[in-house]
Amino acid sequence: MSQITTHVLDTSLGRPGKNIKVELFQKNENEWKLTAEGITNDDGRCTDLLEKSNVPEYGIYKIKFYSGDYFNSSDTKTFYPYIEITFQISDDEHYHVPLLLNPFGYSTYRGS
Repeated sequence: MSQITTHVLDTSLGRPGKNIKVELFQKNENEWKLTAEGITNDDGRCTDLLEKSNVPEYGIYKIKFYSGDYFNSSDTKTFYPYIEITFQISDDEHYHVPLLLNPFGYSTYRGS
C-alpha cells in the first residue's frame, strides 16, 4: 500500500465515491509538482498513488479530487468542480486523507 492513501465517501448517497480522478502534488518552493495520479476504486479508495517503496520527502502536499466530473457523470449539479486538500508530511508514518463529499459541501480529516 502507498504511504499516502485516500478514501472518498459520497455522503449524499451514503456510499463510496468511485471512479474519481485524484492527483497528488508536492510543493517545491512556489510551484506544485504533479507526483502521482489515480482513480478511486469501487470502494472509493485509492491505495496505490505511490509505489510501496516510494517514501515521500517531508514537505507540503495536496490531493486534487475531480469532484465535478464525478457529479456530472450522474447529472448531479455541484458547487465544486474540484477539491484540493493540502497537508504536511513531517515523519515516515502512513498518511490517509479521507474526503466526505456531497454536491454542496465536503469535509476531511487525518485518517489512519
